[in-house]
Amino acid sequence: MVKPAIVNISTTRTVKIQGGMDPFDDPFFRRFFGDNFGRQRQPKERKSGGLGSGVIISSDGYIVTNYHVVKDADEIKVTLSDKREFRGKIIGSDPKTEISIIRIDAKDLSTVTWGNSDTLQVGEIVLAVGSPYGLNQTVTMGIVSAIGRANVGITDYEDFIQTDAAINPGNSGGALVNVRGELVGINTAIYSTSGGYQGIGFAIPSNMIRSVMDSLVNKGKVVRGWLGVSIQKVTPELSKQFSSKDESGVLVSDTIENGPAEKAGVKRGDIIVEYDGKRVEEPYQIRNMVAGNAPGEEHTLKVLRDGKPLTIKIVIGELPADMQAETDVTQNIFKGIGVQDITPDLSKKLNIPVRIKGVIVTDVDENSPAAGVLAQGDIIQEVNRKKVSSVKDFQEITSKLKKDEDLLILIFRNGSSAFVTISNKQ
Repeated sequence: MVKPAIVNISTTRTVKIQGGMDPFDDPFFRRFFGDNFGRQRQPKERKSGGLGSGVIISSDGYIVTNYHVVKDADEIKVTLSDKREFRGKIIGSDPKTEISIIRIDAKDLSTVTWGNSDTLQVGEIVLAVGSPYGLNQTVTMGIVSAIGRANVGITDYEDFIQTDAAINPGNSGGALVNVRGELVGINTAIYSTSGGYQGIGFAIPSNMIRSVMDSLVNKGKVVRGWLGVSIQKVTPELSKQFSSKDESGVLVSDTIENGPAEKAGVKRGDIIVEYDGKRVEEPYQIRNMVAGNAPGEEHTLKVLRDGKPLTIKIVIGELPADMQAETDVTQNIFKGIGVQDITPDLSKKLNIPVRIKGVIVTDVDENSPAAGVLAQGDIIQEVNRKKVSSVKDFQEITSKLKKDEDLLILIFRNGSSAFVTISNKQ
């Protein structure tokens, strides 16, 4: 039985809202009460609620859900299928895969049976179980429309199952199961122009969930494998230039000095066509496969070098902290701002000129002092006239800023550079 293992998750969080202009903001009133009468009010706080779903994955209270369901929650209430209510505690979150693990103080709970998402086939019947619109224990049926969906723009590590099983608001974090009742995915998002179900839903594969979950529960963080290469898709033009007979594989455009790939003998210009015997067609595939491997493990690459096949044994490294996709500086004016390095893929996708160096803004919290000045997609090139070329540079510069220090920032936005200023003074 799957339904007893599906829970409803309701959250409350505190958000700040602007008070707006006073309705009596009128020159007549200001004449008598002064120029400050009716000016912008101070931001107010209010409680905001959210609904989602979760799946019990262990009888002692561990539950998997989506990161966005519990993000910034002050309180998490978990309601079981038998109407019992518990307070949930976040054990760990991984925004890069949209996965969070929470726990409730309970025992002998019903759990789901894990399925192998790698064996899913297009056309296979699946069921989505969750709490859309707060309606507990709702089941919808559909088929697997596609597997390995990436470049959707939802998370950093994407390998989604696409389904036409109806997924509506509140279904996030619920289960996607096969006809045997095995968990093959966690429902995460829909493609919609109206906000409601339109036949395209996305779920995180169960195998990715297990890897992230084990890391969060046992290590307190997600440890990802690392090759130490920059890669790009092989186009017809590149295929000819690098003596490849077809357009499969990914091209190594650079190797990190003393990184795992360089130590193993991988060279710029190699085309990776297989990883542990699995064919590689797109950059995201090998990125996801390597990320799921433990540092120190030995794996096998099959590459084409000058058109000739070559097998390379490589010992996986751990993704360095300064190369993690996002960082959040929390002690100064950049509080709530997430940034990441500009990868070749991002540069191409966003049409960023080669001359532009810096870090790209990936997230702006509404309560950040920089909200309203910086926006997602902005490229920070300088902070107080100091050049920023990487996340490491950004961290070093911002870590030395004073809490209330005003900033002069050079950004690249909409095809041109501009200076902007940010003040933390109220």
